[in-house]
Amino acid sequence: MKKFLFCCIYSFISVGITAQVTINPSAIDIVRDSFGVPHIFAKTDAEVAYGLAWAEAEDDFESMQQVVLPAKGLMGRVLGKAGAAGDYAFALFRCREVTEEKWNTLSPAFLKLVDGYVQAINKYAATHPREVLHKKLFPITAKEYIASSVLALAVFNGADAALQRIFNNAEWEAPELNKKGSNSAAVSAEKTTTGEAFLLINAHQPNTGPQAFYEAHICSEEGLNVLGGLLAGGPCILHGVNEHLGWAHTVNYCDRMDEYQLEMNPDNNLQYKFDGEWVNLEVKTIKLKIKSIPINIKRKVYWSKYGATMKNKQGFFSVRLGANMRIGALEQWYLMNKASNFTDFYAALSKQELSMFNIMYADKQDTIFYLNNALVPVRKAGYNWRRTVPGNTSNTLWTSFRGIKELPQYINPKSGFLFNTNHSPFLATGTADNLKASAFAKEDGWEQYHLNRSVRFLELFPQTEKLSYEKFKQIKFDMQLPATMQYPYKIDSMFTLSETQYPEYASLITTFKKWDKSGAADSKGAAIFLLTYEYLKKELRGQDARAITKVEAIATFKYVHDYMQTNFGRTDIALGDLQKLVRGDKDWPLGGFPDLLSPQWTTPYKNGELRSIGGDGLIMFVRFAKDGLPKIETINMYGASAKPGSKHFDDQVPLYLKHQTKTMTLDKAVVYKNAESVYHPQ
Repeated sequence: MKKFLFCCIYSFISVGITAQVTINPSAIDIVRDSFGVPHIFAKTDAEVAYGLAWAEAEDDFESMQQVVLPAKGLMGRVLGKAGAAGDYAFALFRCREVTEEKWNTLSPAFLKLVDGYVQAINKYAATHPREVLHKKLFPITAKEYIASSVLALAVFNGADAALQRIFNNAEWEAPELNKKGSNSAAVSAEKTTTGEAFLLINAHQPNTGPQAFYEAHICSEEGLNVLGGLLAGGPCILHGVNEHLGWAHTVNYCDRMDEYQLEMNPDNNLQYKFDGEWVNLEVKTIKLKIKSIPINIKRKVYWSKYGATMKNKQGFFSVRLGANMRIGALEQWYLMNKASNFTDFYAALSKQELSMFNIMYADKQDTIFYLNNALVPVRKAGYNWRRTVPGNTSNTLWTSFRGIKELPQYINPKSGFLFNTNHSPFLATGTADNLKASAFAKEDGWEQYHLNRSVRFLELFPQTEKLSYEKFKQIKFDMQLPATMQYPYKIDSMFTLSETQYPEYASLITTFKKWDKSGAADSKGAAIFLLTYEYLKKELRGQDARAITKVEAIATFKYVHDYMQTNFGRTDIALGDLQKLVRGDKDWPLGGFPDLLSPQWTTPYKNGELRSIGGDGLIMFVRFAKDGLPKIETINMYGASAKPGSKHFDDQVPLYLKHQTKTMTLDKAVVYKNAESVYHPQ
């Protein structure tokens, strides 16, 4: 009787206020293809979500756990001081409270999906205790799971960077040299030589961890049949392709968040002025549990009318953004997964639960579409919203967001193509079809700049003739900077130095002058450039965009010379000698650097070498014809599994290095026919 009662109670709390969905793992098939990518087949969406969670847990359970650690207050316990910041942010942004408040806005169908997913995570943890990061982490509830997604979206929106600025007593920084970015493109069937619409899906994410893309295919009898990428903890596909349509995300940088300095009462340091009256700050004390520290650390979290509030040497500052005001982003993605046409897809976007991301779209009916999607506040004019604004007046307290029709968007431009590489939505297609920035409120802070990738894309794209599929793929894998580089810090002076005046750097100067701006692994000029890039990124951090001086150019060459001599004993190394793709105990020469169409960004490796920690990630090429299923090719920088013992840990590396792809399909019969293994999640 006690066991029965416990099970009933657990069933109730595991999904909050909803009844637990009955899952029969024997009715779920996980079909692994020859590259280890999981294809999940089941009758219901909830069962598919169960299978998806189980498959990803088999491949990277650690990353999945890291996503939900803050909801249990365990980031600090597992990851130490750095993790404690996540626990603090979870409390500060009231992720649990907003989830409770908005819980009833989630649909029963979506809650069933979430319940299936959460059941699988809990079951996997119970049957694989040695993989569990902390004994108090499981079981997790559906509400904890959704609350974790609220924090994740807040971080994606830049909340963590805002907190760090406040903590460091810094208001604003000049543009950083590092542009990591992502790529997406949609091409109309009328613009292609094959008569098919093309879609590129290529988010540039970290190579490993919770923000690395995981490739999967989910298929139910309730309308799911979609393949693509998800981040750790995703209960469905976050960007990819179904039988009818596909979409891609890139990060956007419009102004979605505001920072306020509160005017404090000199006689009461917990009161701030608002419209002429003193108002009490809401104060809560939390306990942070940090690994290797035997006692809990108490910290205060504050809340004002503007939102999450922190104190530093300059006073109290509040951060306000839409990401911690809504909880339905995952449900919106679920609806996007199930859309069968553009009308369905746009209806999903119109929910405006997803607080950010550019969205690129194509379908089999030859509709191409691009939306710079965001929860953009409706702000009053007269303030510099890109800087800290006064936190003492209702004039700066916005309470609504732009409607979807007010956001920059395109559908079927005459130019026949759309693209985004994290650059301006007003430079998204052919010149004649581009939107005008003047038609949008300047308070919204829409991006208005080109990047190296956007300029290079336009250099390569055949705007006056049709595009072949081969050329489409070549554009994506291009490793060339544009004729005029778009980095905020200009290095032209490095190309004008005389070899004869600086004989100690003569060979480097000569090589750099001859450099064709390629990021290929065998390029010696690219090795010089990457070291230049990393050096100037540190030296000029916090300074306004500008050209480097002659003195700085000489200092840069000295740094490159000394670095190469110290670590390699010579100065004629190629980029692949310096930069490596590392997986486990293997490494390979690697081309690419930040803001190429095929990019990499790095961290120190060994003996002066650098290793990639982010870049292309998961790449997808999709072709839509009027009839039949979409044709899909994909490649992952590493492989389907994060476990070193798996043969799929690094089996896609050789293909990636050759800019080759693997063929994927949504055809259930073909998946089973070519299966490497078929099993149930149990």
